[in-house]
Amino acid sequence: MTNTVWRQGEVIEVEISDLSDTGDGVGRFDQRVVFVPDTVPGDRTLVKLVHVKPKYAHAALKQILQPSPQRIRPSCIVADKCGGCQWQHINYDYQLTAKQNQVIQALERIGGFVNPPVYPVLVADSSLGYRNKATYPIGISATGQVQAGYYQKGSHQLINLNQCPVQDQRLNPLLSEVKQDIQKRGWSIYDEKRHQGQIRHLGLRIGRRTGEMLLTLVVKDGNLPGIETQAQEWLQRYPLLVGISLNRNSDRTNAIFGNETRCIAGIPYLREKFAGLEFQVRPDTFFQVYTETAEALLQVIQSELNLQGHEVLVDAYCGIGTLTLPLAKQARQVIGLEVQSAAVEQAILNAQQNGINNVIFQVGAVEKSLPNLGIIPNVVLLDPPRKGCEANVIKSLLNLKPSRIVYVSCKVATLARDLKLLCEHGLYNLTRVQPADFFPQTAHVETAAFLERSPS
Repeated sequence: MTNTVWRQGEVIEVEISDLSDTGDGVGRFDQRVVFVPDTVPGDRTLVKLVHVKPKYAHAALKQILQPSPQRIRPSCIVADKCGGCQWQHINYDYQLTAKQNQVIQALERIGGFVNPPVYPVLVADSSLGYRNKATYPIGISATGQVQAGYYQKGSHQLINLNQCPVQDQRLNPLLSEVKQDIQKRGWSIYDEKRHQGQIRHLGLRIGRRTGEMLLTLVVKDGNLPGIETQAQEWLQRYPLLVGISLNRNSDRTNAIFGNETRCIAGIPYLREKFAGLEFQVRPDTFFQVYTETAEALLQVIQSELNLQGHEVLVDAYCGIGTLTLPLAKQARQVIGLEVQSAAVEQAILNAQQNGINNVIFQVGAVEKSLPNLGIIPNVVLLDPPRKGCEANVIKSLLNLKPSRIVYVSCKVATLARDLKLLCEHGLYNLTRVQPADFFPQTAHVETAAFLERSPS
């Protein structure tokens, strides 16, 4: 073991050998780990230690002494400052390799799986221009100009954007022009330190297949003189814009949306086509940001399940029925469980609109609803939030013993934790793990894991 003392502010030379699940480059110096943002495996770097612990340190990049072959020029001119993406400087093929490795490492290290069956990452057509939703903090520059953008990495310093290469490019005019209208109207901008001012965020959303757009202003309490007139002007200016809403968030919180959304002009939803169905998507609805890759992952799920029309399927954490409804067309009965009543209302509406009548949606927390179903499903689909499944959900699954489980996850660490609990006593076998790139240019990876009950 080394006895060298590391000091904050010290400059050292580090070669980057890996990427962390948060997107930072990982290197070693003096037998200890160093995390360095904005680096690529293969980079030889000079870094400054900024946060020192006994076994590891976080550092800031000072100089690239020799660039990695996987390093590329970012598509965005503010990629080195903006916190929206972590990996625009990394060759896209290598991003996919890194994400597959991230899944493998988590399943081995956290889940205890040996040689987990992780497939290559599922990709769609483009690594840019894919986001169907973007929500931008609003701020004021030192010269009093209204700004919209993402925060600089590790700070609350707003980086002003007039376009964003990862969002659907049809949204760019709204991003660049709406803040000018806010300026002209003289509407106050929210100051989080003083909890004063009105406009907090600008939300933009588009149906990738329909082109329909929504514009939403997140406000402290909604006092925007002339908003109805301005909203009508926006509808006239942007032919694809179908609705303008105000979302009220009066809390001191990092959460973007509050509980109350009110349509000011147009209609409160856009239409989107997904898996041959039509969905209504509202400003605060959860809907995967990469429509095409989400559809590709659904196709893998459908292929793996190969439903024959006699199965009962439970979709836990079903949201507005994005996965529920396409799967219902291939099953005898589907039950959707969702804690948010507004999402269930939309799910029921989407089912009716598509003529699907073999689905029952239930409002309630999954950990309470799942043990009280009164039936034993053939298949359970899980799509929990980042924190993963509650302990009682895992317990219920082990009691219900469905033949198959599909676990869709946006955080591989909690996926690995939960899969270990489901598989550790031999009741289930992990048959396939399918990563999908829902978030190109970032370190995030979506994953679908397939479990089959072991023969008794």
